[in-house]
Parts: sequence; C-alpha cells; structure tokens
Amino acid sequence: MRCAVRFLLTLLLLAGAARAGELRLSLGTATPGGGFPAYAEALVGAMRTVDPGLVIETRPTGGSVENLDLLRRGALDLALVQGAYAYPALAGSDTPRLGVIAAMYPTPGLFVLPPGSPVRQVADLRGRPVALGTRDSGLTAMGRAVLVASGLDPERDVEPVLLARAGDGPDLVRAGKVAALWGGGLRWPGFMALAGDPGGARFLAPTPEAVARLVAEQPELRRMRVPAGTFPGQAEPIDTVGSWSLILGRADLPPEAAERVVRAMDGARDVLARATGQGTGSDPRNLAEAVPPAWLNPGTRRALADLARTP
Repeated sequence: MRCAVRFLLTLLLLAGAARAGELRLSLGTATPGGGFPAYAEALVGAMRTVDPGLVIETRPTGGSVENLDLLRRGALDLALVQGAYAYPALAGSDTPRLGVIAAMYPTPGLFVLPPGSPVRQVADLRGRPVALGTRDSGLTAMGRAVLVASGLDPERDVEPVLLARAGDGPDLVRAGKVAALWGGGLRWPGFMALAGDPGGARFLAPTPEAVARLVAEQPELRRMRVPAGTFPGQAEPIDTVGSWSLILGRADLPPEAAERVVRAMDGARDVLARATGQGTGSDPRNLAEAVPPAWLNPGTRRALADLARTP
C-alpha cells in the first residue's frame, strides 16, 4: 500500500513540475575529487527524474568558505556548505540571513591511514605530516578542531598539509608523503579510494573524551557512528564526531524556488540514496533534527509542513 501511495505522489509531483515550467538555479560545490562535487552530480541527476524543468547548474568552487561568500554576494542561488562553517554563519547576525534549503547528509569525521601505520590514536600523529583537506573546506576546520581536542596544535604539533584539490589526498597517503588524511562522510571519495586499494586502509577516530569535549564546545558537532562494514575490512562500528552538511540558499531566494527544490528532493530521495550511498541522509525531513526552524527558507518550511502530512 505504501509503495502505491509513493508512486501516486511521484506522479502528482511530475504533473505539478510540468505545469510549473522551467526554473534555473546555480549550485556551488567544491574542488574536484571531493564529496561535494560527487554529491551535487548525484543530486542534480536524481531531481531531474522527477522534475525535468528544474535545471541546476553546478559550479566548482574552493569549498564551504567561498560558497558562503558567493551566497552572501548573490553570486550563487544555492551552495553546499559543511556544518563547521554553516552553523556559525546561520547563527550569526548577518542581515538578511542565508536560508537553509535542505540537509545533504551527516558527515562523520575520520582519519584514514595505511593499514600498516604505527599510529593507533590521534595523539600519535604528533610530529607527522597530516593532510587536513583544502584551505576553504569545512572538513578542514573540523579536522583542526579534532586535533586540538586531542591535545595537538594543528600548526605546531603536526605538519599540516593543505590540498589544492580534495582528490589529491589519497595519492599522498599511498606515496607515504602524509601519515594520515582527514575526511568525512560515509561515502567520501578519499575514504573509498584508499579502502578499495589492495590491503585496504585503516580508520581512526578521536577518543571518547575528545568527542565529548568537541560536542560540548561546538554546537554544530554531533556524536556520530560509522556502521560496521561501511568500508572493506571494517568489522566494528566507529564512534566519532561529525556534523550535518547543508544546502543553503542566498538570502533573497524566492520561497517558491526553495519549495520546488525540497519537493524534488523528496520525490527523488530513493534514487538519490542509491546514487550517493548515503541512505536516508538526504530526506528533507532530516532538517527537523539538523537545524532550528528559524534558519529555514520559508519555502522549505512550507514544503516540510506538507510533507509531514504524507507517508
């Protein structure tokens, strides 16, 4: 019965989208090889299956920091922003404020290392080169916070390596040029690349004490668990810290545009889950857990209120 209802709702969405006409929006992503560009490609393709008139042009950027600047200047309609930067920006005093359009997925943070590495805890990275990500990435900010919570100064106690492109990290690990690569997400490309190598990879999370410290000090961070079997050879779940990555809209994005994006994501959520491997992370209903209602674009609030009345 539920499948029949979902099928009917999808047909209604397609009919409504056909009547709505074409809507063109720009979407800021990040540097090639990272999780944001891969997600954006899957997102655009999935939404096209239910709303062909919703035309979203993806634009590569430097990452979360640049995306926020471009949104504030009105140079982008939408952008992907990691929680380490999104939450402080949304909680700030900017007027007019940016609006949250949708949740992307939860982003648990981890270090990935060669399987034979002698590093057993984050503190063991002292004195070693560590790839933290690109300069403007929210993941990089989270990685620095994890080092601090683990008793390490990210500028003095490790050799911080910033990447020109997020996709450069795995090769540095393979070549032995860095002891570890910091990243986030269940299907983050850097994790998947190294885990798929012969011999696999090993993943390292901050200690429970460091996680508790981070969650207490930074409201954008959450306790998160990476289920067993997420990566090849990972027999046990990994408890770590992370945040929700979000799709934000410029302050004056029309509510009708935000509502259309949310409804398309809802109609395409099964397709998107298969394409990204993130499960139900991109279900628009997750916003109730991820952010305060006041941060939502009015069109998103309207769509969510309607979705709450449907299966």
